[in-house]
Amino acid sequence: MAKQELQELLAEQKILNRIYSVRRQKVMIDEDLAELYGVETRRLNEQVKRNIKRFPKDFMFSLNQKEFDNLKSQNATSSWGGRRKLPNAFTEQGVAMLSSILNSDIAIEVNIRIIRVFTKLREFALTHKEILLQLSKLEREVKGNSKDIQNIFMVLKELIEKQSTPAPRRKIGFIRDPDEI
Repeated sequence: MAKQELQELLAEQKILNRIYSVRRQKVMIDEDLAELYGVETRRLNEQVKRNIKRFPKDFMFSLNQKEFDNLKSQNATSSWGGRRKLPNAFTEQGVAMLSSILNSDIAIEVNIRIIRVFTKLREFALTHKEILLQLSKLEREVKGNSKDIQNIFMVLKELIEKQSTPAPRRKIGFIRDPDEI
């Protein structure tokens, strides 16, 4: 594996480790995004405030205290210790919108990588869903045929039992009539 490929793989893994599931959505937290973009969290949030019309609720939302505590407990090594405000969470569309307000070369490159990771996650989820649907379909078919399968097993058991206890046989050979004696 080439050095460039390895670096890209590590970068993707770093991004993937910073995507969380909150309110049944895949999101990234402002602090993680700021670190990836190489800016301070407060600067990133300032730019978002200046362009708030670009970030409707399905692009960005603030975590509540319970969600924030839950994220901190999931990430024991988190550096989210001294925040005064609850973090903002950005959906995939919100991350894409960040590229329009953060215009540095690093921000553009990081955004492209983040969007690619989100795309791979979505593809993986669809594949996973298809497999689950196939398993569910197979399970229904097996349940529908369970009576037939039970009947087959009953017939097989009867045949095995008949073979294990042989029927009494008539003896072969000359049999004398008891009256003739």
